[in-house]
Amino acid sequence: MHADNRICGLDPDSQYVDLAVEVFSMLADATRVRIILALRESGELSVNHLADIVDKAPAAVSQHLAKLRLARIVTARQEGTKAFYRLANEHASQMVSDAIFQAEHSLGGVPRHHHPNADTAPDADTARKETA
Repeated sequence: MHADNRICGLDPDSQYVDLAVEVFSMLADATRVRIILALRESGELSVNHLADIVDKAPAAVSQHLAKLRLARIVTARQEGTKAFYRLANEHASQMVSDAIFQAEHSLGGVPRHHHPNADTAPDADTARKETA
């Protein structure tokens, strides 16, 4: 077709802007963000295991997963009567990570993710306990 005439996805006039807003809307829920963080760490989890991790009822988690699945953020695999969920790709995980990093910036100071040893840097609660 006319590949040279297509608008870049990152251009302000991109056809994807409205879809990106829908993705942000889908992620504007703490339980869904927690589900994505849990799947990011574990890869694939059952509804019950996710419910335990995010401290919500399995029925509520199932409803959130259904919405994330419709948005193609997660995919499901059936094994007998159990459904196992995983992230559809790395982009939702990256968006949530970036949002967490942005939240760290809002607290002032040097955010944890900017420390040279960010993976091993103690969080604020641990640092307070160590200095007490």
